[in-house]
Amino acid sequence: MTGVPQLDFALDTYECIVLYPGASGRALPAETVQRLQAEHTEHMQALQRRGIILVAGSVDGPARNPEPPIGFGLARTGSVDDVRSVMEADPAVQAGLYRVDVMTFLCPAGSLEFPLAKTQS
Repeated sequence: MTGVPQLDFALDTYECIVLYPGASGRALPAETVQRLQAEHTEHMQALQRRGIILVAGSVDGPARNPEPPIGFGLARTGSVDDVRSVMEADPAVQAGLYRVDVMTFLCPAGSLEFPLAKTQS
C-alpha cells in the first residue's frame, strides 16, 4: 500500500465503507424508498452475519459538505475491491438511493474491538 507512514508500532487495516445519498434518491416514491431502506438493512445484516461487515450504522448531524455521508461501516476482508463489490450489490445502491465509497482505514493494532461481530460469527 502506498502512503503508509513508517511507524514504531503496528497498524491494523480495515476497509472503511462510507454511504452517501444517491443521485436517484430524491426522485424515488416514498414507498420505494421505504422498501429499499428495508432491503439495505437486510443486506447489511446478512453481510454482518457472514463476517464481512464488522460494524455499520447511520451518521447524523451537521456537516459542511452539501451531500454529507449518511452511513459508515468497517470491514476486514483484506480487499477494498471485494468490499466495494458486495456493497455495490446492495439493492439501495443499485437503485441509486445510496452511493458507496470504500477505502482503507488504518489504526494502531488492537485499538478496535467488535464484540457483536464475535458473537455472531
